[in-house]
Amino acid sequence: MDWIDDTANLYEDREFGESVGMGERPALVIIDLINAFTDPDSNLGSDVSDVLAQTSALLDAFREYDLPRYFTTVAYEESYGDAGRFIEKVPALRELRLGTDRIEVDDQIAPMDAERVILKKYASAFFGTDLQTELTNQRVDTLVLAGVTTSGCVRATAVDSLQHGYRTIVPADAVGDRADGPHRANLFDIDAKYGDVVSTAAVLDYVTESFGEN
Repeated sequence: MDWIDDTANLYEDREFGESVGMGERPALVIIDLINAFTDPDSNLGSDVSDVLAQTSALLDAFREYDLPRYFTTVAYEESYGDAGRFIEKVPALRELRLGTDRIEVDDQIAPMDAERVILKKYASAFFGTDLQTELTNQRVDTLVLAGVTTSGCVRATAVDSLQHGYRTIVPADAVGDRADGPHRANLFDIDAKYGDVVSTAAVLDYVTESFGEN
């Protein structure tokens, strides 16, 4: 990853990577922290215990101040007819069968009450889902993205978030990947082009300062 410093200098000279900051109405989107991805023994999984801990802290804060929060999962029918070419590219996705415990959100951050789990078939939380409608109804202007994987579904959602007009915030310690290289490279690229890569602590400070007295 020796290229990062050189690329950062180049991007700074050419006006990449400005901060967009957070707006007035953030929502938390917890991406694919389901059993298949949090189990290191799964072909899809890895040890994301630190990501789960940081995501749990974010979730607690968004619950405390009753800010919008959503979970996503990926699941396919028995025929896999709804998986398209994605499952040809990544056969490991066959583990994600509707009705199995592999597609359930990890118990450490289990949804409560009316918190929605949005079912998706592809990488982005926006593609083929009603997430945009939900966010519009909730008057959201900022998305905080947590979960896995940084190089896959987190990145795809960050790109679509920008394209839908949202301020996009990615806490680096609340997202993870099965390999460090793709994780770091995609955090770098998200921060350069699509959103702000910050820390969980920074998001928690913002939420507390903005909503703590409301």
